[in-house]
Amino acid sequence: MTATETTIDWDRLTAAARRARQGAYAPHSGYRVGAAVLTADGRVHTGANVENGLLGLSICAERVAVAAAVNAGQREFRALAVATESDPPASPCGVCRQTLVEFTRDLPVVCVNEAGGRHETSLAELLPQAFRLEEARPEGGGGTA
Repeated sequence: MTATETTIDWDRLTAAARRARQGAYAPHSGYRVGAAVLTADGRVHTGANVENGLLGLSICAERVAVAAAVNAGQREFRALAVATESDPPASPCGVCRQTLVEFTRDLPVVCVNEAGGRHETSLAELLPQAFRLEEARPEGGGGTA
């Protein structure tokens, strides 16, 4: 972690992600995930995965947490914690990575599991050369890419 990230209370953030995981709705896979995003105002917004019989309609914990933060008026994220049962701990899927990059090019990410496993990474490492629409538009153009 960099010096700017040392002010993040990772214990608080990972505990929030672990608590959120308990609320997951995963009757089809049994794979419960919790996420906690820290916003610029210091608040923590959480989410858990919600599955559906039509798996394409399921939503990941990370996107639930982002939606909760955005719904609360937050658009600046400082850190993300993800809690799973996987060993090693699983990182956000591609859809979640793209959702996060909509708000920030980089973000410290910590993935934890119930056995005490921990993996530290960043959004930039997880999604190098990310697509951002505002960067894909021709200079001065307002159309689509």
